[in-house]
Amino acid sequence: MRVLFTTWAWPSHLYALVPLAWAMRAAGHDVLVAGQPELLDEITATGLPGVAVGADVDAVELVRGYVLPSDGDQGGQAPRTGKAPRAMTMFLAHAEAMTGDLIDLCRTWRPDLIVYEPTTLAGPIAAAAIGVPAVRHLYGTDLMLRAREILGDLLAPLAARYGVTSVQPFGALTVDPTPPSLQVPYDDRIAVRHLAFCGSGPARPALPPRGDRRRVCVTWGHTMAKLDPARFLAPTVVRALAGEPDLELVVAVSARQRPLLGAVADGVTVLVDASLDEVLPGCELVVAHGGAATVLTALRHGVPMLLIPQLPDHTGHAARVLAAGAGDVLTRDQASAETIVKETRRLLSDESVRARARAFAEEMLRTPAPAQIVERLVALSAGTPIGKS
Repeated sequence: MRVLFTTWAWPSHLYALVPLAWAMRAAGHDVLVAGQPELLDEITATGLPGVAVGADVDAVELVRGYVLPSDGDQGGQAPRTGKAPRAMTMFLAHAEAMTGDLIDLCRTWRPDLIVYEPTTLAGPIAAAAIGVPAVRHLYGTDLMLRAREILGDLLAPLAARYGVTSVQPFGALTVDPTPPSLQVPYDDRIAVRHLAFCGSGPARPALPPRGDRRRVCVTWGHTMAKLDPARFLAPTVVRALAGEPDLELVVAVSARQRPLLGAVADGVTVLVDASLDEVLPGCELVVAHGGAATVLTALRHGVPMLLIPQLPDHTGHAARVLAAGAGDVLTRDQASAETIVKETRRLLSDESVRARARAFAEEMLRTPAPAQIVERLVALSAGTPIGKS
C-alpha cells in the first residue's frame, strides 16, 4: 500500500504525523510526506521520504493576525466566538497554495490513502480528486470541530476548481493521540498513543543529578518566539522561580530562543534543542505556553502543568487540561511573578492534581501504539473509495 502524509509548513504539525508514518513504513508500506517547500528540510530530517508541493505562505504573519489580546481571555477558557473565521483564513491560504500540486502528485504517485493533519485542508480535497480515503490525524485537542458546520462550504469553491463536487473535510476516519478521556466526542475516531517526536536533538540531555529540590521544567514551544519575542514568556517565568531555593529549574529552549532567555541565575539548567520527552522524566511540574505537543508529552509522563496560553489553539488545549484537573491556567495578564510562584507551589503540593496527571499517563500507555492501528488503516484503504459525486 502507498500512503501519502501531508501537512503545511509548521514543524510541530509534521512531528505529530511522524510516529504513524514510521509505523506504516515499518509494516512494509510505501510512505511519502508532502509539504510546502519551506518544510522540506524538516521532512527529510525525520528520515522519511519527502517532496515539496505548492508554494510557501507567510504562516507567521497570518498567525500574528489572530493572536488573542490577553485582556480578551476568559480565565483560561477556550474562546467560543469571533476567532474561527480568522484561523480559517490562514488554513484556506495554505490549501490554496498546496492543492493543485498535491493533486498532481497524487495522480502520478497514486497513493491508496492520504493522511493529513487537521488544518491541511488540501489533503481531503486531493483524496476526493483521486478517489481514495482520507484520514485526519490530530496533533492535539480536536479544535477544528468548532468549524464543522462551515468547513464544507468554505472548501467548496476551491474543491470545485479541481472538479471535486463532494469533499469530506473531516475525512473517513480521525486518528486521535489525546488520552481517550480527554477526547472531544466525534464519530469515526480511533485512539492512538501519543509518541513524542521533537525533531533532531541529543538523545540524553545533560541533566544534573536529582537532589532534594523539586524539579520544574519551563518550556515555551516554538511558536510564540517566532510571533513576537515579547510573547515568549519563558524568561519571565524563569526570573520568577529562580529565587526559590527549594526549586530546581530546567529550561528547555531552541537554539533560536536561547538569546531571548538571556543570562540565568546560578543553578538554573538550560537545555538547547533537547527533546522534551527526554527532559520530563523526574520533573514534577511543567510551566509552559499550552502547545499541543507540550501538553501531550507532559501527560504521557504524568507531569502536571501550569499553562499561560496566548493563542486560540493554546487556550483550547489549556482549557482541556484545566477541566480535567491535570493543571491550572493563567492569562498573560495574571502571570505576575508573585502569581507564578504561588501557583507553582500550589500545584506542587496538590496531590489530587498530581494523581490526575499520573492517571492520564497510565491511560495513554493502555492506548494502542501507532503500529497497532496500521491494519485498521489498511482495511480502510481496501474499502469503498471516497470520490467525487
